[in-house]
Amino acid sequence: MKTVLLFTRNGLGEAPEGLQQTLVVKYLSLLAQSEDKPSKILFYADGVKLVCEGSLVVNWLKLLEEDGVELVVCSTCLEYFGLMDEVRVGKVGGMPGILAALQESDKVVSL
Repeated sequence: MKTVLLFTRNGLGEAPEGLQQTLVVKYLSLLAQSEDKPSKILFYADGVKLVCEGSLVVNWLKLLEEDGVELVVCSTCLEYFGLMDEVRVGKVGGMPGILAALQESDKVVSL
């Protein structure tokens, strides 16, 4: 089954920023150590900040990418936030790639 994770926030859940960051670190560290990984992780809106310089989860995302998880990052969002040169992990793509990934998946989990 093709599972896709979707990050639209710079963290996890509706919570204060510090808690969002703590939760996303915990979640991605456990996922990186898990046998059951998604086929792709998509990042758009504030979620693109997770793949950029200074993010607390870049190393966990690199491990996931090394294990074959495709990381797709929205170029429009990166340009909007002025972060194009700050990307440290993943493949920068456009909304067509994100749309295709969502349409090809069997299951989408929005985090």
